[in-house]
Amino acid sequence: MDLKSILTLAATAGLLFTSCADSYEGAPKKVDGRQDAHQVMPLAVQKTNSMQVYAHYMPWFETTTSNPQNAGKWGYHWTMKNCDPNKMVGNDKREIASHYYPQIGPYASGDEAVLDYQCLLMKYAGLDGVMVDWYGVNSDNSIAQHKSNTEALFRALKRAGLKMSVVYEDRTLDGASDRVGTARQDMRYLAETFFKDDSYVKVDGRPLLLNFGPITMESPKDWYRVFSILTTKPMFLVLDGKLSSVNNTSYSDNAQGVYTWVNANPNYAIAKNYKCFVGGAMPGFHDYYKEGEGSNGYTTYDAEGGKLFQRQLDAAKNAGLKYLQISTWNDYGEGTTIEPTLEYGYKYLEMLQKFTGVKYTVSDLEVIYQWYKARVAEPNNPKVKEAYNALVQLKMDEAKAIIGTLNRKR
Repeated sequence: MDLKSILTLAATAGLLFTSCADSYEGAPKKVDGRQDAHQVMPLAVQKTNSMQVYAHYMPWFETTTSNPQNAGKWGYHWTMKNCDPNKMVGNDKREIASHYYPQIGPYASGDEAVLDYQCLLMKYAGLDGVMVDWYGVNSDNSIAQHKSNTEALFRALKRAGLKMSVVYEDRTLDGASDRVGTARQDMRYLAETFFKDDSYVKVDGRPLLLNFGPITMESPKDWYRVFSILTTKPMFLVLDGKLSSVNNTSYSDNAQGVYTWVNANPNYAIAKNYKCFVGGAMPGFHDYYKEGEGSNGYTTYDAEGGKLFQRQLDAAKNAGLKYLQISTWNDYGEGTTIEPTLEYGYKYLEMLQKFTGVKYTVSDLEVIYQWYKARVAEPNNPKVKEAYNALVQLKMDEAKAIIGTLNRKR
């Protein structure tokens, strides 16, 4: 049975998704259990563009001290096979597997200071949150602390008043003796840890779940069995091209739409064919995999000094899309980053500020960077926390005054 049958399976069989509780042994009850008593309620940024805009986020970066299963070594996504971040190149830059260098240097994805910095930048750029690349409940390993880092990311997003959705990598099911059972475990974890939370993206009252594929598990029957253990089935989207464009009347309750990915000339005329559709915009694509001996590499898309990104943003706006995913916030290996770097600075975030219609400018993003430097220098200084609280409550002048005092002391 091919994947297209996803569109008719549940409708013809009359199957209902009303089943057992969303829990499993050892599941965390709340991902934000360590909420700081001094944390203030974040305020929402006002935007003139009603489109919901999210950044695809990679939670897989590790430093020499961040991953207990790979102690003393940099994570693969900074090194690939031939880069050594312990080696300094140029002016105080480490050797990393990327054509772009993060403004704050290579970091650990679970670092709270880094996550707060990133979420503040997203907030003041008008982003609604992230769509996080996720490798399953058993993904804490010697490569990266995917699961733990995603939990830390979710806490940071909640502190900043942003939201998260998951992009499930079903390729991790390859080699599993029981693919359905493993995927069920992943769904139970997502339901218990994220789906029920108000900070998780919902569409028509259902948690939004994207799949990067399907690649490994393509059987519609298997996907039905996976979702049947959930009380509330997610709004499930697959990659454009994995489903045929058909009218809504023939949809099943498995996959209800698609999303686009790394497409220089997206065709948004197809959006009307789906109950839920997520467009995509990329700044360019300049990967390091061939140079880093990680793979043969991919097609390069010239950023054109930002023109490619602007055309894609314009296409999404002209099509009247409701949802847009930026690919990506921080995939340094593929070179699709919009996070501030030494090469292009705040260019893409400034473009997003104009696109989303927030009142903030690049000068506000620079204040956030100054806050991050103060956070790293004086992590236990209560004034740093005060400045953060001011920033999440959109009190920029107050934050500037506090940060200015901190910087004068150094």
